Amino acid sequence: MITPTIGRVLWYWPQKEETGQPYAMLVTYVHSDGMVNLGGWDANGNPFRATSVFLIQDEDDIPMGPHASWMPYQRGQAAKTEALEKQVAAQ
Repeated sequence: MITPTIGRVLWYWPQKEETGQPYAMLVTYVHSDGMVNLGGWDANGNPFRATSVFLIQDEDDIPMGPHASWMPYQRGQAAKTEALEKQVAAQ
């Protein structure tokens, strides 16, 4: 699991179906590891916000409405960090 922090970039899906391209959004407030507020821009560059957005972590089920997820790069970096931490702990 990646801990959300203010200023991190997430992918925002305005509906359950992850079709098309997500919106790039910045975390503006963290309610918990699974819920955040976001600010960003739509496909036309118009600013908008989304509050109390479910953040999909690890193997969470996709909720029925809007949600956010980590970008593949961020998930990859988190996996590398976790593997390195395990390697160091084993030494």
